[in-house]
Amino acid sequence: MERITKLFAVLVFCAIVLLHQTTAQETRGKELIQKVCTTAPNRDLCVDVLSSDPSRSPDADLKDLAIISLRVAAKNASGMLTDAKRLINNANLNPDIQQGLADCKETILDAESQLEDTIAALLVDSNSDAQVWLRAALAAIDTCDASIPGDDDILSVKSIVLRKLCNIAIAINGLLNRPGLLNKPTLLNKPLKF
Repeated sequence: MERITKLFAVLVFCAIVLLHQTTAQETRGKELIQKVCTTAPNRDLCVDVLSSDPSRSPDADLKDLAIISLRVAAKNASGMLTDAKRLINNANLNPDIQQGLADCKETILDAESQLEDTIAALLVDSNSDAQVWLRAALAAIDTCDASIPGDDDILSVKSIVLRKLCNIAIAINGLLNRPGLLNKPTLLNKPLKF
């Protein structure tokens, strides 16, 4: 009889642990967005971005949130490309500045492609490849910044936003690699570095 009681106690304990784990894994949508964004470097931007997809955001899991953030980042990169092309065609610009803009345009084109590659990697559950592509996109943004003088022109301002969007995606991808971090209350309100 004592064995049955012990076995029953162990089964009850396992059921409670599994129930808790299942509940934690089922956090989705707005609640997950709030939880994820407490770990992001820019909380308000994070919430705005992750809530921006009316069809996916309400029931999003971590992978959905990563894809949402990457699509917003890719759209931002596309806008930067449009601005760079427009600026390059300005005949009044110094040739050195035009060359810098052309270099920036090429690296942002690379960043946009790398963001699309990141989405593809996530869709096949290759989170480590996604992290590599994201880091490559950030390196491309750095190269663009280095090729244009100043920090107050339209491309520099958009570059800052693009970097923030990529950092949100990096934070989410890091959580995909280590989902248990979302359940650690000591990490809340502290930006995570991955």
